[in-house]
Amino acid sequence: MIQLKQLSKTYGSKHKQTVALSDINVTIDRGEIFGIIGHSGAGKSTLLRSINLLERPTAGEVWIGDTNLTALSDVDLQGQRRKIGMIFQHFNLLSSATIFDNIAFPLRLVRTPKAEVEQKVDNLLKLVGLEEHRNKYPSQLSGGQKQRVGIARALANDPEVLLCDEATSALDPQTTQSILRLLLDINKQFGITIVLITHEMHVIQTICDTVAVIHDGRIVEQGPVTEVFLKPQHAVTRDFIREENESAELLDRLIASLPSNDHTEVVKINFLGTSTYQPILSEAVQATGVSFAILQGTIATMKDTPYGQLIVRFEGDKEAIAKTYEMLRTQVHELEVIG
Repeated sequence: MIQLKQLSKTYGSKHKQTVALSDINVTIDRGEIFGIIGHSGAGKSTLLRSINLLERPTAGEVWIGDTNLTALSDVDLQGQRRKIGMIFQHFNLLSSATIFDNIAFPLRLVRTPKAEVEQKVDNLLKLVGLEEHRNKYPSQLSGGQKQRVGIARALANDPEVLLCDEATSALDPQTTQSILRLLLDINKQFGITIVLITHEMHVIQTICDTVAVIHDGRIVEQGPVTEVFLKPQHAVTRDFIREENESAELLDRLIASLPSNDHTEVVKINFLGTSTYQPILSEAVQATGVSFAILQGTIATMKDTPYGQLIVRFEGDKEAIAKTYEMLRTQVHELEVIG
């Protein structure tokens, strides 16, 4: 388990200071994938690098398991950092070393026996699907392949924690998905705790269990991805979700243009889990006689959890519409009247 307790980070002199992090309190469970999302300059990179003390906080504590990293000597901290792998946005590979040697580098730093290095690197090459590239150089690989090398290198010392610093932001969408699937497989296979930062909500939705939203150096919202995505509380979170939904502005204009009267209402219905695939809406309107039109709909998954979101316009007798809501609320995750 990772605990960040009242973490703060400031830069500059006493007369002119920049606050990068302010009173951060986060708990990350062992074996989960924890996402931190924020716009550029929000403080997410500083927060991530504070976990392994590449950025030493001005105040507060960083605990991994029973160890307070902020209280360690430099020598002891070096030993603890071997338990924390890190993947970088721009790969940070040694250009003059082969793929094999790039992955072997952290093992050789701690004087691992040669035979053990050979076996370990071969296993890691197989894990990331690069066996046939072991003797090539980084310049001969694609961006996605370079990132796979970075992942293999980060796993070389069998870390308990894997930090991902915008690991997919330099990649195209298809390659991004393949890297996210690899990280998900690694998490499931080895139980490694993964902490990643991103400015893309779809990355959070694809693999994360929990998310923290950071803005101006503060955590403004955090919780299970399903809850934060379907019921965002903070304006910044809502902005991220709207950015993912390219048709949101069009939908707002459509709702505003609809005729308003006592017999029509527009609602947002959220489904979660297996109910996503059930004919709940159809059965409800058949029972009440209310007419409806679907203005917008989405069915997808957040990690392994199915979810659906419908924007529906109901038309009919006011009591019949109320009865429809009553039936729906017993079976859906959330229903909200929005227009």
